[in-house]
Amino acid sequence: MILTVEAADSGCRIDVFLSSHTSLTRSAAQKLLTSDDESVSVNGFSVQKNYKVCEGDIIELTIPEPIPLEVKAENIPLDILYEDSDLILVNKPKGMVVHPAPGHYSQTLVNALLYHCASSLSGINGVIRPGIVHRIDRDTSGVLVVAKNDAAHVSLAEQIKVHSVDRVYHAIVIGCPKEDTATIDAPIARHPSDRKRMAVSEAPGARRAVTHYRVLQRFKGYSYCEFRLETGRTHQIRVHMASRGHPLLGDPVYGRQRDPLEMKYADLLGGQCLHAKSLGFIHPTTKEYVLFDTPLPAYFDTILSVLNKRQ
Repeated sequence: MILTVEAADSGCRIDVFLSSHTSLTRSAAQKLLTSDDESVSVNGFSVQKNYKVCEGDIIELTIPEPIPLEVKAENIPLDILYEDSDLILVNKPKGMVVHPAPGHYSQTLVNALLYHCASSLSGINGVIRPGIVHRIDRDTSGVLVVAKNDAAHVSLAEQIKVHSVDRVYHAIVIGCPKEDTATIDAPIARHPSDRKRMAVSEAPGARRAVTHYRVLQRFKGYSYCEFRLETGRTHQIRVHMASRGHPLLGDPVYGRQRDPLEMKYADLLGGQCLHAKSLGFIHPTTKEYVLFDTPLPAYFDTILSVLNKRQ
């Protein structure tokens, strides 16, 4: 792949540039920039990952063939919402990690997909994340789309990049927001002292994050809300609502300590009360808009029932 840097991108870090103009994630671009096989060159020379591109730079990018996957296929039942030769949509259960990571090398969604799909998964994101176009947190349930070939992966990744994918989440938050509908437009970056957390930040490197929400039902001390994501930053809904003083019920990272409802139903909640309700996008092959919706999980309905009885 050969890319020419336009004036608008002059001064941008090359890893950021590559992630913005290809299907690569920023971390994947950094790995190629630091690899020994010279997968990336600028004007014929190797550069560091922090190199800032200039107008007119000619970037040559070679994405290597996927390394044979070493992650084990496991016969784990999947709640499949839809499947064809291009993609598969699943309703991920709460508690399941999307792809292998330190401490979670088995029982992940990828392990299950490898058993179900065999070799029919895109290789763009490498050996650990085959087919994975986007992720949801381990303790978030709901709909997730997986690409079964590289062409589908590129199409879906491009739609996510230009914010044309419709992503709707439902959650129960602590407290009652003043507005029935509102938009939070606040950039998010890594927390300055805790690298496992994200935070609303104006620091260099913070990325724009936009969350639209509306209150579906108000209870005494809690609210049932719907969220529409314009962007998809890590922990976006959780961070944005915590910044407004309304963290998600059960959130172990951004939530309130010793919330009475959370303490009483901690085992039932098992983490933040957040569900990826629906996902809509243009199908990579048919070019038709498709929308997939999932019911609320049982634990979520139980909490809503408890709150309704307390009214």
